Amino acid sequence: MALDVPNLEVAIATIHTLPQVQFWKVGLELFCASGPIILDVLKDQGKRIFLDLKLHDIPNTVAAAARAIAPYGVDFVTIHTATGLAGLKTAQTALGESSTQLIGVTLLTSIDANTLQQELQIPLDPATYVERMADLAHQAGLAGIVCSPQEAARVKQRCGEAFLRICPGIRPLGTATGDQARSLTPNAAFAAGASYLVIGRPILQAADPAKAFDDICRSLI
Repeated sequence: MALDVPNLEVAIATIHTLPQVQFWKVGLELFCASGPIILDVLKDQGKRIFLDLKLHDIPNTVAAAARAIAPYGVDFVTIHTATGLAGLKTAQTALGESSTQLIGVTLLTSIDANTLQQELQIPLDPATYVERMADLAHQAGLAGIVCSPQEAARVKQRCGEAFLRICPGIRPLGTATGDQARSLTPNAAFAAGASYLVIGRPILQAADPAKAFDDICRSLI
């Protein structure tokens, strides 16, 4: 679940509100506000951690960042696949013997075909672009990728079951899509080949977050 909250105090309160959540995503906003303290809080409670920092820089810099992250002992950390093959490989190597798995972000779920082709000037449809970025991540030895659930099936077929497909932009029936341009419901996402779902706002913004989380879990049984 996405711990997309503005500061450490709210994060701790949210974790206490949702004790049944075992795997939390820490993104840029919270990590910039709290630093690694939030990781210690989660580890002290035995939680798994997806550190979603989306590293994106020259190979030397992403490698240095990966070496700095390795001692945190998180489960996953993200890097933009647009960093390129050399950057992906050096970051993967820099993690060394760490148990942290490197995950490549292919295309943000807020980006649709028009944004990709007209604004970013990439003459591909999103699914084809995601496939090519998945190929780079797979070639570099990464554990998997972040993609929208709409591309999960094609990536699974292309790269195999063991190559993780982590899918944000999940929206249960009856919830607003917001800025997510390529989303699916939880059931549809798993049916499409997602390995993990990342869900934040539909739970965090619910009147009763614990009930919203439990309702989603029950819908998947």
